[in-house]
Amino acid sequence: MKGSSLIKERAVLKDARRVVVKVGTHSIAKKSGRPDYGALRRVVNGVCELRALGMEVLFVSSGAVAAGVEALGLKARPADVADVQMCAAVGQARFISEYEKLFAARGVQVGQVLLTHSDFADRRRVANLRRSLDHLVRAGIVPVINENDIVADEEVKDLTFGDNDWLSSLIVKLVHADALVLLTTVDGLLDAEGRRVPAIGKVRDALKLVKADEKGSLSRGGMDSKLKAVANAAKGGANVVIANASRPHVLTAIFSGRDVGTFVPGSAL
Repeated sequence: MKGSSLIKERAVLKDARRVVVKVGTHSIAKKSGRPDYGALRRVVNGVCELRALGMEVLFVSSGAVAAGVEALGLKARPADVADVQMCAAVGQARFISEYEKLFAARGVQVGQVLLTHSDFADRRRVANLRRSLDHLVRAGIVPVINENDIVADEEVKDLTFGDNDWLSSLIVKLVHADALVLLTTVDGLLDAEGRRVPAIGKVRDALKLVKADEKGSLSRGGMDSKLKAVANAAKGGANVVIANASRPHVLTAIFSGRDVGTFVPGSAL
């Protein structure tokens, strides 16, 4: 399918009813790790705007470790696993407290959900997680989902979610979401000249445009990580958009079918 046809396919996003919105660490935290309250408010307002349109939203947010780095006066994300877990314990309390206040100001309740790979490894736990998330969204509560970094084993890289990119794709498939939005610090997937790619038909081709394991100092993610998550979500039939979290009203623009970010239709493998 050619690019122009893919752009027209965005219209399907107007019909989305259950969506997963994921925001990365660098989109909501300053370089010091301190929460960027303006960015947090913008993302929260966007989620609330989608709910006002009648959509069910599950919100996946990174940033706990980064907030802990700043709170503990560290200069960078530590290398020692125990220190990372300590940062997570301190930082998660900061982030969920701020989210609770921001959503409450819009009349929305939130529920914290912390997960690890183990929660997806057992059939009964998966079924219980699905029921719990379904019950939250149907009750009008926004789940604020994050990896449980306090117990996640960073020494075994296959047991972490990569700044929650992979986790968000697992949630999409778990709850049968119609769409996934990955909010980041750029306007979408960029080509070699730094221009935004409006849409991609094959994720495996897009992977050639990014550097493997490229990431920031405060996070474990990167565009490589995002595209792998995109492939997983698209395989489950969900439409995906990678977009810039700093753009005003970016979520409503996406679900109005506008040419924002990089669009990936379901099953674009």
